Amino acid sequence: MFTGIVETTGRVSAIEAEGTNLTFRIESSLATELKIDQSVSHNGVCLTVTSVSDGSYTVTAVDETLKKTNLGKIKPGDRVNLERCMPANGRFDGHIVQGHVDQTGICTDIQDLDGSWLFDFQYEPDMSGNVTVEKGSICINGVSLTVFNSQTDRFRVTIIPYTYEHTTFSDLNVGDVVNLEFDIIGKYIKKMLGGYQ
Repeated sequence: MFTGIVETTGRVSAIEAEGTNLTFRIESSLATELKIDQSVSHNGVCLTVTSVSDGSYTVTAVDETLKKTNLGKIKPGDRVNLERCMPANGRFDGHIVQGHVDQTGICTDIQDLDGSWLFDFQYEPDMSGNVTVEKGSICINGVSLTVFNSQTDRFRVTIIPYTYEHTTFSDLNVGDVVNLEFDIIGKYIKKMLGGYQ
């Protein structure tokens, strides 16, 4: 389990296709602290470390993951947001994040407010229970954020300078595809209510 509080970013140094899978080599300051079989969130996607060496490590994304996330669009040189699993005795600073991306969305607008940034996102509404709630939580590329202007297929978030500087939000442009994991509690409630309609 993760909390959506990004520890650092990593840089993709190589991508290797293996059948329908992609193996990513990631350069990161976290590499020296990782071990094989450890779970790490990459832009909000939980992937297993398969090797560690010389300040980098590898993870593999299978076809199903590539279809539901933006990992298939990543290129060598791109940065990714990284978070290790929450330790059992750690603080719960963000919200419950499983590392299981529900779907992708598109950045539709960015406004620089000279001290913060407004990011608008749109997504394809479906019947799987994905819902945003005003002042509720969402995970975008692995970052726990608070939703406002919540609508059926779109929402807005505010990014503070620290988050902008220490995550890949500073790399985002209008039209970019992002990974979305909707709040698990909201999904459960919507599913339960749906059973009574």
